[in-house]
Amino acid sequence: MILAAGRGERMRPLTDLTPKPLLPVAGKPLIRYHLDALRAAGFTELVINTGHLGEQLPAMLGDGRDGGVQIVWSAEPPEALETGGGIFQALPLLGPEPFLLINGDVWSDYPFIRLPAVPAGLAHLVLVDNPLQHAAGDFFLAADGAVTENGEPKLTFSGISILRPELFAGCAAGRFPLGPLLRQAMSRGQVSGEYYAGDWRDIGTPERLAELDREVRFTMLAAQPR
Repeated sequence: MILAAGRGERMRPLTDLTPKPLLPVAGKPLIRYHLDALRAAGFTELVINTGHLGEQLPAMLGDGRDGGVQIVWSAEPPEALETGGGIFQALPLLGPEPFLLINGDVWSDYPFIRLPAVPAGLAHLVLVDNPLQHAAGDFFLAADGAVTENGEPKLTFSGISILRPELFAGCAAGRFPLGPLLRQAMSRGQVSGEYYAGDWRDIGTPERLAELDREVRFTMLAAQPR
Protein backbone atom coordinates (compact mmCIF):
# COMPACT_ATOMS: atom_id res chain seq x y z
CA MET A 1 0.00 0.00 0.00
CA ILE A 2 1.18 3.49 -0.86
CA LEU A 3 -0.02 6.32 1.38
CA ALA A 4 -0.91 9.21 -0.91
CA ALA A 5 -3.76 11.03 0.83
CA GLY A 6 -1.89 13.77 2.68
CA ARG A 7 -2.62 17.46 2.18
CA GLY A 8 1.04 18.42 1.90
CA GLU A 9 0.74 21.66 3.86
CA ARG A 10 4.51 22.15 4.07
CA MET A 11 4.74 21.80 0.28
CA ARG A 12 2.43 24.72 -0.44
CA PRO A 13 2.02 26.45 -2.82
CA LEU A 14 3.10 23.46 -4.96
CA THR A 15 0.31 21.31 -3.53
CA ASP A 16 -2.44 23.88 -3.96
CA LEU A 17 -3.18 22.46 -7.41
CA THR A 18 -1.26 19.17 -7.44
CA PRO A 19 -1.28 16.32 -4.89
CA LYS A 20 2.17 15.75 -3.43
CA PRO A 21 2.71 12.27 -4.96
CA LEU A 22 2.33 13.78 -8.45
CA LEU A 23 4.93 16.51 -7.98
CA PRO A 24 7.66 15.94 -10.57
CA VAL A 25 11.22 14.82 -9.92
CA ALA A 26 13.31 15.09 -13.08
CA GLY A 27 10.11 15.25 -15.11
CA LYS A 28 8.55 12.15 -13.52
CA PRO A 29 5.90 12.12 -10.77
CA LEU A 30 7.34 11.14 -7.39
CA ILE A 31 4.93 8.23 -7.02
CA ARG A 32 6.10 6.74 -10.34
CA TYR A 33 9.48 6.03 -8.78
CA HIS A 34 7.71 3.97 -6.10
CA LEU A 35 5.68 2.09 -8.69
CA ASP A 36 8.78 1.25 -10.71
CA ALA A 37 10.76 0.10 -7.67
CA LEU A 38 7.89 -1.99 -6.31
CA ARG A 39 7.31 -3.67 -9.68
CA ALA A 40 11.02 -4.46 -9.98
CA ALA A 41 10.87 -6.16 -6.56
CA GLY A 42 7.84 -8.23 -7.52
CA PHE A 43 5.13 -6.15 -5.82
CA THR A 44 2.53 -5.76 -8.57
CA GLU A 45 -0.81 -5.66 -6.71
CA LEU A 46 -1.06 -2.24 -5.07
CA VAL A 47 -3.56 -0.29 -3.02
CA ILE A 48 -3.17 3.50 -3.00
CA ASN A 49 -5.26 5.80 -0.82
CA THR A 50 -6.22 9.26 -2.01
CA GLY A 51 -7.39 12.43 -0.33
CA HIS A 52 -6.43 15.99 -1.25
CA LEU A 53 -7.02 16.48 -5.00
CA GLY A 54 -7.21 12.69 -5.06
CA GLU A 55 -9.04 12.45 -8.36
CA GLN A 56 -5.83 13.47 -10.13
CA LEU A 57 -4.01 10.29 -9.12
CA PRO A 58 -6.29 7.72 -10.82
CA ALA A 59 -6.72 10.14 -13.70
CA MET A 60 -2.96 9.95 -14.34
CA LEU A 61 -2.14 6.41 -13.26
CA GLY A 62 -5.38 4.60 -14.07
CA ASP A 63 -5.33 0.96 -12.99
CA GLY A 64 -1.55 0.82 -13.32
CA ARG A 65 -1.43 -1.56 -16.27
CA ASP A 66 0.71 0.77 -18.37
CA GLY A 67 3.33 0.58 -15.60
CA GLY A 68 3.15 -3.17 -15.12
CA VAL A 69 1.16 -3.12 -11.87
CA GLN A 70 -2.45 -3.40 -10.76
CA ILE A 71 -3.75 -0.49 -8.68
CA VAL A 72 -6.86 -0.46 -6.53
CA TRP A 73 -7.81 2.97 -5.21
CA SER A 74 -9.05 3.73 -1.70
CA ALA A 75 -10.63 7.19 -1.77
CA GLU A 76 -10.90 8.92 1.60
CA PRO A 77 -13.61 11.37 2.69
CA PRO A 78 -12.90 15.13 2.71
CA GLU A 79 -11.87 14.93 6.36
CA ALA A 80 -8.55 13.09 6.01
CA LEU A 81 -8.31 9.85 7.99
CA GLU A 82 -4.62 10.18 8.92
CA THR A 83 -2.28 7.24 8.43
CA GLY A 84 -3.93 4.71 10.70
CA GLY A 85 -7.47 5.52 9.64
CA GLY A 86 -6.51 5.41 5.97
CA ILE A 87 -4.92 1.98 6.32
CA PHE A 88 -7.87 0.69 8.35
CA GLN A 89 -10.30 1.79 5.63
CA ALA A 90 -8.20 -0.05 3.02
CA LEU A 91 -7.90 -3.34 4.97
CA PRO A 92 -10.71 -5.06 3.01
CA LEU A 93 -8.76 -4.29 -0.18
CA LEU A 94 -5.46 -5.48 1.29
CA GLY A 95 -6.69 -8.88 2.41
CA PRO A 96 -5.71 -11.04 5.40
CA GLU A 97 -1.98 -11.40 4.71
CA PRO A 98 0.87 -9.07 5.81
CA PHE A 99 1.33 -6.13 3.45
CA LEU A 100 4.04 -3.65 2.52
CA LEU A 101 3.41 -0.02 3.44
CA ILE A 102 5.29 2.98 2.07
CA ASN A 103 4.73 6.70 2.49
CA GLY A 104 4.09 8.36 -0.83
CA ASP A 105 6.21 11.40 0.06
CA VAL A 106 9.54 9.70 0.70
CA TRP A 107 12.35 8.94 -1.71
CA SER A 108 14.69 5.99 -1.31
CA ASP A 109 16.76 3.47 -3.20
CA TYR A 110 15.83 0.84 -0.61
CA PRO A 111 15.59 -2.60 -2.30
CA PHE A 112 12.08 -3.73 -1.38
CA ILE A 113 13.02 -7.34 -2.07
CA ARG A 114 14.94 -7.24 1.25
CA LEU A 115 11.74 -7.00 3.26
CA PRO A 116 10.54 -10.16 5.01
CA ALA A 117 7.38 -11.59 3.51
CA VAL A 118 6.04 -12.13 7.02
CA PRO A 119 7.11 -10.08 10.06
CA ALA A 120 8.08 -11.95 13.21
CA GLY A 121 5.53 -9.92 15.15
CA LEU A 122 2.89 -7.41 14.09
CA ALA A 123 5.22 -5.07 12.21
CA HIS A 124 8.68 -4.83 10.67
CA LEU A 125 10.08 -1.31 10.19
CA VAL A 126 12.90 0.03 8.05
CA LEU A 127 14.89 2.58 10.05
CA VAL A 128 17.35 5.12 8.68
CA ASP A 129 19.79 7.76 9.90
CA ASN A 130 18.15 10.84 11.36
CA PRO A 131 17.85 13.73 8.90
CA LEU A 132 18.68 17.25 10.02
CA GLN A 133 15.02 18.17 10.33
CA HIS A 134 14.35 15.18 12.61
CA ALA A 135 17.57 14.86 14.58
CA ALA A 136 15.96 13.24 17.64
CA GLY A 137 14.82 10.19 15.68
CA ASP A 138 11.89 7.91 16.44
CA PHE A 139 12.79 4.43 17.69
CA PHE A 140 15.65 2.32 19.01
CA LEU A 141 16.84 -0.75 17.11
CA ALA A 142 18.23 -3.39 19.45
CA ALA A 143 20.97 -5.86 18.51
CA ASP A 144 18.40 -8.67 18.26
CA GLY A 145 16.33 -6.69 15.74
CA ALA A 146 13.64 -5.60 18.19
CA VAL A 147 12.34 -2.04 17.79
CA THR A 148 11.43 -0.15 20.95
CA GLU A 149 10.32 3.34 21.90
CA ASN A 150 13.03 3.64 24.54
CA GLY A 151 16.78 3.34 24.12
CA GLU A 152 19.58 5.26 22.45
CA PRO A 153 20.62 6.05 19.82
CA LYS A 154 17.30 6.45 18.10
CA LEU A 155 16.83 6.12 14.36
CA THR A 156 14.13 7.54 12.07
CA PHE A 157 11.25 5.44 10.79
CA SER A 158 11.57 5.59 7.01
CA GLY A 159 7.88 5.13 6.27
CA ILE A 160 8.66 1.69 4.79
CA SER A 161 7.31 -1.32 6.65
CA ILE A 162 5.60 -4.69 6.58
CA LEU A 163 2.44 -4.81 8.70
CA ARG A 164 0.02 -7.50 9.73
CA PRO A 165 -3.68 -6.58 9.55
CA GLU A 166 -3.93 -7.80 13.15
CA LEU A 167 -2.08 -4.62 14.18
CA PHE A 168 -5.44 -2.87 13.72
CA ALA A 169 -7.47 -5.29 15.86
CA GLY A 170 -9.93 -3.35 18.00
CA CYS A 171 -9.77 -0.22 15.84
CA ALA A 172 -12.88 1.51 14.52
CA ALA A 173 -13.41 3.43 11.30
CA GLY A 174 -12.44 7.07 11.49
CA ARG A 175 -9.47 9.37 11.83
CA PHE A 176 -6.47 8.09 13.81
CA PRO A 177 -2.67 7.93 13.47
CA LEU A 178 -0.51 4.83 13.02
CA GLY A 179 2.15 5.77 15.59
CA PRO A 180 0.23 4.82 18.77
CA LEU A 181 -0.57 1.38 17.34
CA LEU A 182 3.11 0.76 16.62
CA ARG A 183 4.11 1.92 20.09
CA GLN A 184 1.55 -0.37 21.72
CA ALA A 185 2.91 -3.28 19.68
CA MET A 186 6.47 -2.33 20.67
CA SER A 187 5.52 -2.45 24.35
CA ARG A 188 4.50 -6.09 23.79
CA GLY A 189 7.68 -6.96 21.88
CA GLN A 190 5.79 -7.31 18.61
CA VAL A 191 7.83 -4.98 16.35
CA SER A 192 11.07 -5.87 14.58
CA GLY A 193 13.19 -3.74 12.30
CA GLU A 194 16.28 -3.26 10.21
CA TYR A 195 18.71 -0.42 9.55
CA TYR A 196 19.18 0.89 6.03
CA ALA A 197 22.21 3.05 5.31
CA GLY A 198 21.38 3.91 1.71
CA ASP A 199 19.68 6.93 0.16
CA TRP A 200 16.46 8.05 1.86
CA ARG A 201 14.75 11.45 1.92
CA ASP A 202 11.60 12.89 3.40
CA ILE A 203 10.37 15.12 0.57
CA GLY A 204 8.44 17.40 2.87
CA THR A 205 9.28 20.90 1.61
CA PRO A 206 9.70 22.60 -1.78
CA GLU A 207 13.40 23.04 -0.99
CA ARG A 208 13.94 19.30 -0.45
CA LEU A 209 12.01 18.53 -3.61
CA ALA A 210 14.15 20.95 -5.61
CA GLU A 211 17.34 19.44 -4.15
CA LEU A 212 16.23 15.93 -5.08
CA ASP A 213 15.25 17.09 -8.57
CA ARG A 214 18.72 18.54 -9.13
CA GLU A 215 20.47 15.41 -7.88
CA VAL A 216 18.38 13.01 -9.97
CA ARG A 217 18.86 15.12 -13.09
CA PHE A 218 22.63 15.18 -12.47
CA THR A 219 22.70 11.40 -11.97
CA MET A 220 20.73 10.85 -15.17
CA LEU A 221 23.04 13.17 -17.10
CA ALA A 222 26.15 11.48 -15.71
CA ALA A 223 24.79 8.06 -16.74
CA GLN A 224 24.36 9.04 -20.38
CA PRO A 225 26.99 7.61 -22.75
CA ARG A 226 29.58 10.10 -23.86
